Amino acid sequence: MTAAHLKTRSPRSPAYKGRTIAQAHPYLTAAAATVGALAISALVNRHLAKNAESDNPPAGQFLEVNGVRLHYVERGSGTPLVLLHGNGSMIQDFESSGLIDLAAKNYRVIVFDRPGFGHSDRPRNVVWTPVAQAELINRALHRLGVSNAIVLGHSWGASVAVALALKYPKLVQGLVLASGYYYPTLRPDVVALSAPAVPLVGDILGHTLSPMVSRVMWPLLMAKIFGPRSVPKKFEGFPKEMALRPSQIRAAAAESALMIPDAFRFRDEYANLKMPVVIVAGDEDRLVDIDAQSTRLHRDVSQSKFHRVPGTGHMIHQTATSVVMSAINEVAEDG
Repeated sequence: MTAAHLKTRSPRSPAYKGRTIAQAHPYLTAAAATVGALAISALVNRHLAKNAESDNPPAGQFLEVNGVRLHYVERGSGTPLVLLHGNGSMIQDFESSGLIDLAAKNYRVIVFDRPGFGHSDRPRNVVWTPVAQAELINRALHRLGVSNAIVLGHSWGASVAVALALKYPKLVQGLVLASGYYYPTLRPDVVALSAPAVPLVGDILGHTLSPMVSRVMWPLLMAKIFGPRSVPKKFEGFPKEMALRPSQIRAAAAESALMIPDAFRFRDEYANLKMPVVIVAGDEDRLVDIDAQSTRLHRDVSQSKFHRVPGTGHMIHQTATSVVMSAINEVAEDG
């Protein structure tokens, strides 16, 4: 045995001391390894988020409203039409669907990145309920010179659209509500999705594990929200990596946590909607039970019209764009 080999086994060598400490304190060693792995994943996720923002620069303009930097796209002329996207989404969802270009032929289309999504800020000193977001959108529209508009909300955005119509009825000429969630139900999945919004623990998850898990789950999520249809080729224009940034994951988790409580808040107020309302939903929506939601809302809003689209799921503006466009025109004619 050589002298060099004997030296590596010496009780004084760093390697020997390291093995001794690890054997004496296995839990401490495991904790240190875990912290190290989380730190590395946080750095990787931060790098990926910066790349996503660099690859997908703002397509529109910004408004500073109540200390919130709000990103929006405006196109076309005519009657103002405001589009509000769903949870976890952003302007590019409506853009890739073709709805913005289609509507801009006859309307002044204004599409917002809601707080925390796309390129819009989401200050943490505000609980961003539908009412809080409605107040922000109202002020933004006032800044843009809009005093009367048709408002379309998809999914979680439908809750913001309803809040806007209830709080500012003179502003909202008519409503198009697509694939919305309006009445409280038991949703264990919502509890699970809310985890990254929990203070401290959620921040750790959102910057480390959640983006990686979300990447793995992305194909399953797409199958669920688009089913029974396949994901259309045009949706390739949606920037997946923007949706997987830690900041946007946290915003989506917070909105998941608010979903059921806000449905409780609004459940008895829908009859106060007096403007034209057109409800659209896919009859095979795998995310929302449309009989417990859209069908019930149609009963509670006496002047509403309901279009139940066969063979279509939650992403109705993507897979039945012409139907959604027709609903917008229908509201415009009734108004």
